[in-house]
Amino acid sequence: MIRIGNGYDVHELGFGIDLWIGGIKINHNKGAIAHSDGDVLIHAICDALLGAAALNDIGHHFPDSEMQYKNIDSKVLLRKTVNLLAEKKYAIVNIDSVVCLQKPEINPYVDEMQKCLAKIMNIDADMISIKATTTEKLGFVGREEGIAAYAVVLIEKDKND
Repeated sequence: MIRIGNGYDVHELGFGIDLWIGGIKINHNKGAIAHSDGDVLIHAICDALLGAAALNDIGHHFPDSEMQYKNIDSKVLLRKTVNLLAEKKYAIVNIDSVVCLQKPEINPYVDEMQKCLAKIMNIDADMISIKATTTEKLGFVGREEGIAAYAVVLIEKDKND
């Protein structure tokens, strides 16, 4: 059985905060204001994976009302999400994602992001597509007030189960 899930995340940007995208620290003067490290790409991927497996959403499993998740590295949340899927005998087939931000340019970091995420999820890096787009200076992304990410995933139930 195959299942599709989609995820979305958005965070406000603020000065003097580290910017994490896809598990990689990006050199920029602004970062995501969040309870965790604010990695919108990982959060969107987690939501897509959880949704595909009908396991609710990231806020359900890792609520921002709990101090144990304060400033948590989102890579930890992704690992926990992958473990939840494994318990249900799901394997990741592929991930397609897009990060929406006006600045900085993240294309130079995409290979590193793919490798980082692949290692966490124990899949091949070529199973992860990461694209980036601006919003042509329109909206909160275009005004550099925020960052957003979308992800679509395909998972497959273990055929031997």
